[in-house]
Amino acid sequence: MFVHGAGPAAGDAQILVVMGVSGSGKSTVAALVAERLGWTFIDGDSFHGPENVAKMHAGHALDDADRAPWLARIAAWIRARLAAGESAVVVCSALRRAYRDSLTGGSRRVHIVYLEGDRALIAGRLAERHGHFMSPLLLDSQFATLEAPGPDEHPIIVEIADPPAVIAERIVARLAQDVRAEQQGASR
Repeated sequence: MFVHGAGPAAGDAQILVVMGVSGSGKSTVAALVAERLGWTFIDGDSFHGPENVAKMHAGHALDDADRAPWLARIAAWIRARLAAGESAVVVCSALRRAYRDSLTGGSRRVHIVYLEGDRALIAGRLAERHGHFMSPLLLDSQFATLEAPGPDEHPIIVEIADPPAVIAERIVARLAQDVRAEQQGASR
């Protein structure tokens, strides 16, 4: 059972996939959520091969062929965490529905968290960010690729205008609410 601040019991491991366009605050917010829950945290960017990093750094968008091995590595990591009974938070842009379907594998224990924000706010953040391989020139392609999660994906959607700590608290509260509702539905 999910207990706020303590995480779920081993048999009830949960994974949060924190998604959104580059500059939406995924890594910062996801790390805060993982810390509050006491869960493992990993940034999906660490699963990129050097060729993908070089391509993005040069201002070129990845195509589906570039993304496929990266998404497969993240999906395998998610499955391994669930099999080990370990709850975790992973960051992945997961801009398309097909990418999210690959990551969740249809499991209700994998939750999509969408950090939603407008282009002007995110462009401003990207302009201030230094040392990240993702070129700010790719923001338009990110928004063009984005397929916001639909209700059938049961996403946790959070607006990004507030400070990261506030966003993280909203996510933790919503996760607890969703898990309670799911448990009540299962006991009926």
